[in-house]
Amino acid sequence: MNTTVVILFLLIVASTLIITYFAAKRTRTANEFYTAGGGLTGWQNGLAIAGDYLSAASFLGIAGSIALTGFDGFFFSIGYLVAYLVVLFIVAEPLRNLGKYTLADMINARFDAKKVRGVAALSTITIVIFYMIAQLVGAGALIQLLFNIDYWLAVLIVGVMMTIYVLFGGMTATSWVQIIKAVLLMAATVVISFIVLSKFNFNIATMFTKMKTATPLGEDFLNPGVKYKNPLDTISLMTALVLGTAGLPHILMRFFTVKDAQTARSSVMWATWIVGIFYILTVFLGFGAAAFVGSEKIVEANEAGNMAAPLLAQVLGGDFLMSFVSAVAFATILAVVSGLVLSGASAFAHDIYGQIIKKGKITERQQVLAAKYASLGVAVLSILLALFAQNMNVAFLVSLAFCIAGSANLPVIVYTIFWKRFNTAGAISAMLSGLTSALVLVSISPSVFSPTEGAAIFVGNPIFPLTNPAIISVPLGFLGGYLGTVLSGKTDFVRYAEVKFRANTGYRDK
Repeated sequence: MNTTVVILFLLIVASTLIITYFAAKRTRTANEFYTAGGGLTGWQNGLAIAGDYLSAASFLGIAGSIALTGFDGFFFSIGYLVAYLVVLFIVAEPLRNLGKYTLADMINARFDAKKVRGVAALSTITIVIFYMIAQLVGAGALIQLLFNIDYWLAVLIVGVMMTIYVLFGGMTATSWVQIIKAVLLMAATVVISFIVLSKFNFNIATMFTKMKTATPLGEDFLNPGVKYKNPLDTISLMTALVLGTAGLPHILMRFFTVKDAQTARSSVMWATWIVGIFYILTVFLGFGAAAFVGSEKIVEANEAGNMAAPLLAQVLGGDFLMSFVSAVAFATILAVVSGLVLSGASAFAHDIYGQIIKKGKITERQQVLAAKYASLGVAVLSILLALFAQNMNVAFLVSLAFCIAGSANLPVIVYTIFWKRFNTAGAISAMLSGLTSALVLVSISPSVFSPTEGAAIFVGNPIFPLTNPAIISVPLGFLGGYLGTVLSGKTDFVRYAEVKFRANTGYRDK
């Protein structure tokens, strides 16, 4: 066990625990627990959004995916970046103006129905679980590599840490951990990218030329089709990535941590610049790992390629740089899973328990206590599921969460804001049709069934040919919302006028 690794890991853990300690003193009410009291500035929330978004899938998964599959791996970077345009122009401002703590609050601003809130909470919890599995798989692989401990124990360590942050510090602790982590991650990525580019004499054209012969794939490394041989599979993946971000609960929840819609929009602008720079630099991470580490060593460390970035850091800067990068990756995972646990817990405690079971008659103390119990439940379930997904690429696992978010949440958000005839039946049918179709198609896809043993969860021939079903499930979500609305025939134009006014102005009756 490397001493430098231990010291840097302990520093990361100690600093985050100190943040949690001070945050816990400021977390008393539900508003403080869920949204940090709405007191973050635009740049602070922008950094926190970037910290929330740049997950293990981004740092570990994309680097490994580019290193092993070349251009096909870069599709993840393109999709994640373009997705923020959808968030910026469609979702951020109306969501902040209409919502309070959760996505269900925003939808319920127009449809004051418990069944709508319940289905929205169910969708949120499902997405959170999928996303959490990806983060815990990445964490398990990382700690297993560095400390030479069993995978299950590594996952358990991360699970305990993330639960501590949420239980005691709430959104305040989570936000500041995300801000610090975003700064450290960008610093590590810039340093590695600079060293990689220096190996190619600071000439990008030279780098691309040498990559044609640097891997067993040859010139195919720079062309699409290595992993996604079916063009529809590529389009489906990009559909999930571009549209899914606007439906991710832990990202949407961040817009409630600022005072108004203008600050929310400013947050997205900050986040877009940070995220954009990072995803451009993933090219250097992936190319560097492929050229200087090699696919054999990457796969030997982790079959899905999730350890490409730490291994590249070791080759370029020795044990110190690897230790720093690994510690940053660990902080990355802790920050993201804390945000995920919080969004899942809020869906249960605020939407299901507080508004449906208790019918809104719940004290601040009861709601915070319910959120803490829900945090434990989400954490335990995610840890158990992550134990069975050890050999799956984390970037791919996250793309499935994006698929569900784009299929179940985005249609109802868009219809709620922009469609005058949209009604309660349409909202429920949109979420259920998107959620159900995504889950069913994933369960019979090559992601779950493969003729090759070890390539998927089960051995067998897939019924659905695409690894990511977004090209089918997203339109089904929109179609479900349309048919549910039209067939029910009910309308409430007065309520829509109120919602449209609030969505654009942020005005609320006192």
